[in-house]
Parts: sequence; C-alpha cells; structure tokens
Amino acid sequence: MTSIGAVVGQPRGLADSHPLIQWVNKVAALTTPDSIYWCDGSEAENSRLCQQLVDAGTFIRLNPDIKPNSFLARSDPSDVARVEDRTFICSAKEEDAGPTNNWRDPAEMRATLNGLFEGSMRGRTMYVIPFSMGPVGSPIGRLGVEITDSAYVVVNMRIMTRMGTPALNEIAKGAEFVPAVHSVGMPLGPGDEDCQWPCDAETKYIVHFPETREIWSFGSGYGGNALLGKKCYALRIASVIARDEGWLAEHMLIIKVTAPDGRVKHITGAFPSACGKTNLAMLEPTIPGWKVETIGDDICWMKFGADGKLYAINPEAGFFGVAPGTSMSTNANAIRTLYANCIYTNCALTDDGDVWWEGLTKEAPAHLIDWNGNDWTPASATPAAHPNARFTAPAGQDPAIDPAWEDPAGVPIDAIMFGGRRASTVPLVREGFDWEHGVFLGSIMSRRVRDDRQVALRSVRDAAVLRLQHGGLLGPLARDRQQGRRSTAAHLPGQLVPQGRERQVHVARLRREQPRDRVDLRPLLRRGRCGRDGDRFPAGPRRDRHQRPGHNGGRSRGPSSRGSGGVGRGAGRHR
Repeated sequence: MTSIGAVVGQPRGLADSHPLIQWVNKVAALTTPDSIYWCDGSEAENSRLCQQLVDAGTFIRLNPDIKPNSFLARSDPSDVARVEDRTFICSAKEEDAGPTNNWRDPAEMRATLNGLFEGSMRGRTMYVIPFSMGPVGSPIGRLGVEITDSAYVVVNMRIMTRMGTPALNEIAKGAEFVPAVHSVGMPLGPGDEDCQWPCDAETKYIVHFPETREIWSFGSGYGGNALLGKKCYALRIASVIARDEGWLAEHMLIIKVTAPDGRVKHITGAFPSACGKTNLAMLEPTIPGWKVETIGDDICWMKFGADGKLYAINPEAGFFGVAPGTSMSTNANAIRTLYANCIYTNCALTDDGDVWWEGLTKEAPAHLIDWNGNDWTPASATPAAHPNARFTAPAGQDPAIDPAWEDPAGVPIDAIMFGGRRASTVPLVREGFDWEHGVFLGSIMSRRVRDDRQVALRSVRDAAVLRLQHGGLLGPLARDRQQGRRSTAAHLPGQLVPQGRERQVHVARLRREQPRDRVDLRPLLRRGRCGRDGDRFPAGPRRDRHQRPGHNGGRSRGPSSRGSGGVGRGAGRHR
C-alpha cells in the first residue's frame, strides 16, 4: 500500500476509534492520495483554494470592480451536466429502486467501484468536507461528510452547504452523518502534468446505497455529479431516510407570500428541473401590495412538528442555477444575487472581465471568449455559453431572502403546489379539494422535458413532480390513514379560498407562444369564477354545468351522462 503523506487539519478531539476517522482512513487506504486535508470552511481556507485553482488554470478571476471575489470555470466538453444514465440506486431489492431509476446489484457495484477507486487519488490531495444540510442543529437538518480530490468541489460545497467546523463538531458529539466519496478519476503519476478540468471522459458512475446511506461518485467533476450534498444526498438518500422515518425530502421550492392585509402563507412548489422553480422562488409580484420572499428554490425537507403542523427547511445554503435565460426581465432577484462571491461554470467571458450568457442582455456583446475558450462573435454558429452553464451563489445574498430561511425549526407550510412547463394547452392552475386529491393531481401532470446536454424539449406524462428518486408524499399519507389519524388533512387545508365557495379552475398565466388571435380564452372565461365575490374574470354568459361547450340548444346532459367532466364537483372538462 502506498503511504499517505501529510494530514492537515485533523481534529484533535476525534479518537482513532471514531467512525468518521475509521471511514476516512479506509477511503484513504483505497484511493492512496498524496495528502489529506480536513476542511474548516473558513474564509482564509476558501481564498487559498480559489487562488490555487486560479494558479492551476481551473479558475479565471473575474474583474473585481464588476464581480468581486468571483470566478469562472470551464469544464471538459464531456463533463457538462448530470449523467442520469450513469446514476444508480443500488438497493438490496430491485423494486426498492423505483421504476424510473437505474438499479444494479449492490455487491456487483461495490466490486466495480473498488476497482475504479483503487489508487484514483494518487498524486492529489484528498479533502474531507464535513457539512450540514439545513441550519446546524436543526431538528429537520442532517449532517454529511464528502471526501473528494477536487478543490473545485470544496469551494462550491462551501457555498451550497453549511460546511466546516460547526458541522464537524456535531459529528464529534456522536451525530450520524451520510458518507459520500467523490473522485475525478484522473490519478497523477510522477512527473504527470494536471489539466484544467480533470475528469474521466469515458467512465462515470454516480452510485447510491440506500440501506447504508452511502454515496460514491467517480469520473465527473461537474455539478450534481460531484457536489454530493445536492441531488445525491438532499433528494435520493434523504428521501429514503425520510421514508423510513416518516418525513419528506422533496424537489420543491419554498416561498413566503404576504397579502396586502398582512396575511402570511408559506407555500412549497414541486416543479421538475428547468420549469421555472428558481424564477418563481424569487418572484417580484406586479400586483400592488403583495410580497414574495424566498426560503428555497430547489429542495425542501418537511417534517411534522409536535403541534401536528408540517414544517419545512431549505437544506441548501446556496443557489446552483442555470445561467442561460436568467436576466433582469426573467429573474431580477437572481441577477441581484450574483453581484459578488460567486462561481460561474461554462459561461462566456467578456472583454472587461465579466461573464455573459444567452438571454442576459437583449443584444450580445461584439466579442466574447466562449465556454470552450475560443473567440466568439454574434455571427458565430455556436452558443457563447453552454446551455447548461451554471452559477453557484450564496442564498443569503438574495435581496428577497426571508430571514426565517435560517430558522432551525423551519416554517409552517400552508399549501403545496405541483407544476410543470408547458408550451400550450394547459395555462391553468387547478386547486385540489384536499391533500389526497392534490397528490393525485400532481401525479398525473405532464411537463416539457429538457435534456441538459442535448437541450431537446419534449412533453411527457410521467408523474413528473412525484417522480422523485424514491418519492415521499404518498407514504406518510398512507401511514396517517392506516393509523386512523387525519392530522395531515387537518393541518394541510385543501384550499386557500373561503369555505363554501366553488372550487373550480383558475387562470394563472398564458405563456404566449402563439399569436394573440390564435389563443381562444372563451372556454376558460366561461369557467372564470374565482373564490370571492367580485374576483371574476370578465366571463361570458353563464351556462348550465351539464351543457355541452358551444351548444346553444336547450339539450343538457343528465347527471349520470358520461363526460360531465373533471374529478369531483366543480371541475369541468377542459377544451
């Protein structure tokens, strides 16, 4: 076995028998790094690592007068997005992986990984990153430790999680943690020169072992493949823990909405990736008197409190957002968040040392350096920024952030939304009658899908917003009913309009991808009644609910006729 060199920063309070020390030593023996570095999360450490990345050519320091303490990275062209086809759930039983995930036998996968990770960190430093998902000490939060041979991962994890000594102190006291191992898969021999973006262009594995709560990632240095606190932990592993313990780990935004009269509601929203979660989470209302504040834009952990109410936290500490399309017109608060202390990946570089991407401004600059490092002009045939270019930004810099986003107890949830991105057909918001009906509506929604690498769009109907790695909404509800309790329904009201009013379909917003004269609003306006008297769209003549749309005669359908529409009362068929 190759001997390990210097070990820097190992906490003195941890005995050799502590599970964390034993695990770190075991991984080091397998991967044989040149040295081990324990991260403390300090500003001094971050500055030193960022400068190290600049010296290595991985980072370009942006103009400090425009973007203070911010950096641009360019990845290898083979490493630009999550690799879902190389992502595996290695549960003991194949059926436990779910119908939409890739499964491999755990023993076979461990044998594969042992071969890949053997000596994988040779010539590199092994970083030990203790982190907390959610505020440290939160009853909803969890701890983790990621081992990586990438300094790029370290500085991104510092933004995306509560990383460093406070989390390590909790682990030292005996708190459980999720172990995660990451390697770029590019060991260095004596005299080998490193490259700007080390990775294995051919071989990538992102593997989860649900029963042992482990994450192993090999070959990629990018985003969710390498920042293992994000999708790997916060959704895939956390949803298994949540399922076993009776809470929820979901792909949801969290917002606080304040009405003109001072009423406050906290709402979560389940939207697939690239369907506008971040834009909605940072919404600036145009209706006078209303206010929206951000708590989280991507992932939501929820747990029932002692009072029976559902409380939620944002387990992340930063935003890992898609840059292209983000602008002052689409998400002004996101742009304001990016003023400093950010990391940009695969964006274009301007001549004055700033970043640019498609959609940021109405007109592109006359000259840029594109994400591949080549000269670019508006006449170029390829995009200046990669379509999946990203920014990593501290959530605390969001001008719309709710101060309660750091509350360890979380915020009480009043409503849950399910949504998706559609080009046409469904410019509607439908309100569920109750918790069960709301989950059903979410399970049947369709969406537009974007492939991060191919940027192809298609519409699918695949229980999109409930298609979370292990799903969590139905389990707690089923257990609640089996135990003869109705706490879920009691504390998650099925409506936000006064009791006794009709609950029909409310028009929310039309995405106008057709000329105005081709958008027929009449079927919607006929059903335009909202919850309160006076809150109506300028609807046409009312008709009997059983009368056929567009039928002027007196013939109406009887209550038992087929096609009376919708699910339950007041939910007509859409045409």
